Amino acid sequence: METNVYMDFIGHGNSQGEVAAQFQANQLNPSKLRPYLALDAEGKLGSYVSIFKGGDPKKPESYNTVQVNTEAVLRREEWQSLDSAILGIAEQRLTGFNDLVNRGLVYNLGNAMGTTVLESHTVSDAMEAEMTMDGVSRSKGDRPVFGTTYLPIPIIHVDYEINSRVLAASRSLGNPLDTTSAERAARRVAEKLEDMLFTSTTYSFGGGTIYSLVNHPSRELVNLSTYGDWANTATTGVKIVESVLAMKQASINNYFYGPWVLYIPTNYETRLDNDYDATTPGTTIRERIMKIAGIQDIKVIDRLASSNVLLVQTTTDVVRIVRGMGLTNVQWGAEGNFVNKYKVLTIQVPQIRADYNNRTGIVHMA
Repeated sequence: METNVYMDFIGHGNSQGEVAAQFQANQLNPSKLRPYLALDAEGKLGSYVSIFKGGDPKKPESYNTVQVNTEAVLRREEWQSLDSAILGIAEQRLTGFNDLVNRGLVYNLGNAMGTTVLESHTVSDAMEAEMTMDGVSRSKGDRPVFGTTYLPIPIIHVDYEINSRVLAASRSLGNPLDTTSAERAARRVAEKLEDMLFTSTTYSFGGGTIYSLVNHPSRELVNLSTYGDWANTATTGVKIVESVLAMKQASINNYFYGPWVLYIPTNYETRLDNDYDATTPGTTIRERIMKIAGIQDIKVIDRLASSNVLLVQTTTDVVRIVRGMGLTNVQWGAEGNFVNKYKVLTIQVPQIRADYNNRTGIVHMA
């Protein structure tokens, strides 16, 4: 059964999609969409939500417990089971996305629900130093020119269901909640995030466009055929290293001096484990590439198309993850008396950045 992934947008005061419209209209805290069943002081069953009020998010005292009119279906521990399931999938699937996060290339939105668009600025070069004997002559007094770019803020979400009869049977038998549907939904969201970073899809809304590392118009291009396809055994280790050095030089020519990460597709992974050449047995092509100054790591990306290689400077002025909300489970109504509707959603997107002169530290070889 195919699971559909939907992307809603919020940008320039407009919204596109049911989820975006509801979040924008009501400035909703996601916690309000996570009601749980609990007993009050008198022993009566009611619906409650936990609202974060500040402080350490791992401590219970950082939350206010509020009773709500929304009909809850799950208990608190059942929400915890669903959350654990989707976090496990996120760690498993987001190879490239998590690599950027682990390197600290993240920009956290202060109010993801209230942010209509992320506005960024570029600045031109300006002013020159003059050399005179008296210091009286005026130097060139030009001023920098600022440019503005916009990034749509997406809400990526997948629907899943929990059957009331299955839930009741689970509780009566004392079995843990079946989290298969939540895991499947989280997997699809994770794959969408990875695709946004490493495939050729673009998303435009609200005057801005979300580009990936392989389709940003300012990325620097290197022709793979000049050196030979890495998957071809006729392409020597020497030629492979030459192609990586050419990518490094292209980045330097754009005034981006590293450090870099080399992202390769799955069909190149085992090729890099071959010996570099016959005269240096025991040294693999991978090890030889890692001896190039400035290259921090080589990452295999399953979602990257075959015969595509990326050399990316790992600094926030080149690429960063704009994050408003990580993977989250929310309740989204019911269908009849037996089907309870839920969503796995997230608000985060890659932002590929170029300077005022449209130069960037991304080199794409294909």
